[in-house]
Amino acid sequence: MSPIFRTIERWRHFLRTYRQIPAMRWLVLGVGVGVCSGLAAALFYLGVEYLRHLFLGLWAGYDLPAPVGENLFHGALHAERRPWVIPCLLTGVGLLTGWLVSRFIPESVQAGTDGTDAMIKAFHRQLGKIRPRVPAIRGLMAVLTISAGGSAGQEGPISQVGAGLGSWLADRLGLSTRERRILLLAGAAGGLGAIFRAPLGGALTAIEVIYREDFEAEAVLPSVLSSVVAYSVFALIYGADPILTVPPFRFRSPLELPFYAFLAAACAGTGWLYVKSFFFIKYSVFARIRGRIGILWTCALGGLLMGSFGALFPEVLSGGYGWLELAIAGELPLLLMAAIVFGKILATSLTIGSGLSGGMFAPALFVGGMTGGVVGQAAHGLFPSVAQHPGAYVLVGMAAFFSGISGAPIGPIVMVCEITQGYGLLAPLMLAATVTLVLGRKVSLYENQVENKFESPAHTSDATINILEQLQVKDVFTPGRVTVLEEGMHLKALTHVIADTNELNFPVRGEDDAIVGILPLQEVRRVLYEDALFDLIVVRDLMRPPAMLLPGDDLYSALLKFVDTDYSQVPVVDQEDQTRILGLLNRQDVFQAYSRTIRRLKDEG
Repeated sequence: MSPIFRTIERWRHFLRTYRQIPAMRWLVLGVGVGVCSGLAAALFYLGVEYLRHLFLGLWAGYDLPAPVGENLFHGALHAERRPWVIPCLLTGVGLLTGWLVSRFIPESVQAGTDGTDAMIKAFHRQLGKIRPRVPAIRGLMAVLTISAGGSAGQEGPISQVGAGLGSWLADRLGLSTRERRILLLAGAAGGLGAIFRAPLGGALTAIEVIYREDFEAEAVLPSVLSSVVAYSVFALIYGADPILTVPPFRFRSPLELPFYAFLAAACAGTGWLYVKSFFFIKYSVFARIRGRIGILWTCALGGLLMGSFGALFPEVLSGGYGWLELAIAGELPLLLMAAIVFGKILATSLTIGSGLSGGMFAPALFVGGMTGGVVGQAAHGLFPSVAQHPGAYVLVGMAAFFSGISGAPIGPIVMVCEITQGYGLLAPLMLAATVTLVLGRKVSLYENQVENKFESPAHTSDATINILEQLQVKDVFTPGRVTVLEEGMHLKALTHVIADTNELNFPVRGEDDAIVGILPLQEVRRVLYEDALFDLIVVRDLMRPPAMLLPGDDLYSALLKFVDTDYSQVPVVDQEDQTRILGLLNRQDVFQAYSRTIRRLKDEG
């Protein structure tokens, strides 16, 4: 057997496995979207780090602390601070953002809280579809906003970019609506896992943040694969060091649990303030201003206000992970951390509430961490023998705070464990996240989040018993000879074939005998009487994408296939040799089988 023939056989075997085994299909798709998300995260991160060093360091002269995991660029700063540079930069970014949004993506104004919320909306209400220009523009503007000092995070925009890549890839591959939604979540998971250097936490956050009391179980496999691959791509470029340098904290005394419970109550309170302040400034202030002067000038005003505030209070500029690292090390005084909590809430509301691009994820972790720092230092001051490590409260506060305002407890807990590279704080993490979630159950950061699957349009069919899932294609399809066309057949020969059959949809074979398309009769009717085209048009020019069913497929899957393709007939192929066509399944056969089953169930009842 020649090497070329062996290669062809292996490729055919791979394609059969890909089509027949769902786990294999999701393995391939998860890896593919993970590579794309990892590269996008790497470019996004590079842009933020370079421009932040340029804007805030070289131009404005601000020497802001940066964690080891976010300190790519070094160099001499400007000799003296120039505070006026920051409001000028952010005002310019606001003008550019407002113009691009109003000109190209006006629908994104009502998309929700941030990029993560826009991803949630696309999953529930937009059939998993995201226009490519939306994440492209929002991602680019987020790079500029964060780099110029806007109080926003990288995780929200990159989750939207990853979700957009997943949606785009699903459309290119002709996947179903259900598969598109799952690949959208896998893309978001890849972006989160890479940019946060937490592959498992990123995957779990993506599949649980879309619900308040549920998670998308079907997306676990592709999301984990995508996140791991994206993280690996990112680590190959920038290294695998975590964002924050964290001592090896360990939970040792049960006497410390009441302090962590108090921290949870404090996070619930600051979480309520964080969410309510943001929505008040977004809707009661900037939405009214936007109604009067338009999105362009509203974004510019938000940039001016944020820039002016940040120039005076630099602790709230940009993402702020450097300040979190100082808080973990115990190098920030208690009163400064308390001031940062309220300052960051205001700064984030001004930035994202005005319409500038960025994520709410990182600011939420920042506010939660500083809340934990306040509680930790207070507990250490009062009971030093019990609360021995105030820095541990910063990490627990990060996870508890985001769990409370997002209704997603598992992902943030795992993220903190990945950051600390151990499970030494697992017990206080679980306690604080659970208590915060209960106390903050009426507070939700994401506007498009739903309670559970039964409230999601993506799972409307799950609310009732799906009769068609109990029936199989082999029970109702019509076996027999099927008219199959060659893709190179000319229109003249095609007219003779059509005249001798009553079929409405014709499978089309390629050179390797594989089914490469379907030719519906209505496509032929458009050119049937154009004699001048008889020798110019071939079947390849008229056919539409292929669609096939296996005898063991259930009729619900078959119905979705009819809906996605709008074909009235779909060929049924052999399980082992998918070049062999066994017959055709008519759309009417599915409806009749459903009707017969319903009547039978009524008679039996």
